[in-house]
Amino acid sequence: MADEPLVLGIETSCDETGVGIVRGTTLLADAVASSVDEHARFGGVVPEVASRAHLEAMVPTIERALKDAGVSARDLDGISVTAGPGLAGALLVGVSAAKAYAYALGKPLYGVNHLASHICVDQLEHGPLPEPTMALLVSGGHSSLLLSSDITSDVRPLGATIDDAAGEAFDKIARVLNLGFPGGPVIDRYAKEGDPNAIAFPRGLTGPRDPAYDFSFSGLKTAVARWIEAKRNAGEDVPVRDVSASFQEAVVDVLTRKAVRACKDEGVEHLMIGGGVAANSRLRALAAERCEKAGIQLRVPRPKLCTDNGAMVAALGAEMVARGRSASDWDLSADSSLPVTEPHVPGHSHSHDHVHEVAKGNLYG
Repeated sequence: MADEPLVLGIETSCDETGVGIVRGTTLLADAVASSVDEHARFGGVVPEVASRAHLEAMVPTIERALKDAGVSARDLDGISVTAGPGLAGALLVGVSAAKAYAYALGKPLYGVNHLASHICVDQLEHGPLPEPTMALLVSGGHSSLLLSSDITSDVRPLGATIDDAAGEAFDKIARVLNLGFPGGPVIDRYAKEGDPNAIAFPRGLTGPRDPAYDFSFSGLKTAVARWIEAKRNAGEDVPVRDVSASFQEAVVDVLTRKAVRACKDEGVEHLMIGGGVAANSRLRALAAERCEKAGIQLRVPRPKLCTDNGAMVAALGAEMVARGRSASDWDLSADSSLPVTEPHVPGHSHSHDHVHEVAKGNLYG
């Protein structure tokens, strides 16, 4: 079992109810129920709407994943769940469901970190993570540079966003351009037909005295919004494709430049890019170009595995089981600001195994 553990993972940190099933580093099922359409009319994610959607989708999504994987819940070696960071109410739905299934089935429970899961998912596509690995995580809530020497126990933050994350900036600029929500995919699409050098938008925190690995996109967002406003006030048409391409270039230029610099400074030969914005075609292309020039091996999972999903949580859970990490206690709670330095929330007592034996006795006796 320890070599190829069969683990079910539950992800509910934001607006996707994700349930994945993994055997070792092999993906067996990746079921997702998204509530993005329910948030679109608000122009962003509404926590209460997300929580209620998770509640409705949870059991059907778990059943679908088990059916897709062709396994029984009793076959599982463990249940893993995102314990944080994320929206508190949304996380609570996932943690509660994971506890219920783990208790009923008599299986160990693993509360894992959302960001570490985004790194670990790459194992499902490209095999075991090299140690150390540099990870650039870019999503709606995070833009982080992380150095991992052991994905189950040692993840060190080198830099993060000090204001808007990259994904938030995409959403806000899409809103100013009246392109709808979410903004990432639609800006990527328009940018393909635009000129990335048409407008010289600022590159945040790239000066000699600025923090080497931190990110800032609020100044860029403001500059783009003002540029669009000035055009409209002058009664001119806004060149949506050129604005999209120039804005996108400003974001990915900074992201890739800092990631490659961190690899060189730390002497790390592998860069992994994850998170929802890693699905962006220009980010992938520019990262490939710059990594090749710098002699760095680039690993980027396919787009479906970059956005929030249960497979990534199952992947990290399977790694916890394989490496013999301790399971979480039953008092595991959702932590909306769980630091990335805690890849998982280990148990502190030995009551866990006893409770599982009681659960088995109650249900299967």
